[in-house]
Amino acid sequence: MSVKKARKKPVKIEFIQFKDIVNVDEIETWTNLRAVYDYGNDGKMMYIDTLEGVMSANIGDYIVKGVNGEFYPVKPDIFEETYEVLGKWMT
Repeated sequence: MSVKKARKKPVKIEFIQFKDIVNVDEIETWTNLRAVYDYGNDGKMMYIDTLEGVMSANIGDYIVKGVNGEFYPVKPDIFEETYEVLGKWMT
């Protein structure tokens, strides 16, 4: 049998949670406009230019900066299962 197991290496990432329009400017600035707010969609969505193409983020999703400077959205349940927040987390 050729099936093997591996453990994902611990990697530090940066992230911001998309809360609503109050932190859109911060996210757009932090991502150098690789994440942009969709003003025409009831204010509930951002579009993010990822390595796999454009993806959407809804309010509550996390915008994560990967190890190579790439950005991508992560759903809250996946974020909480996958990442451990370091230091004090401001909500």
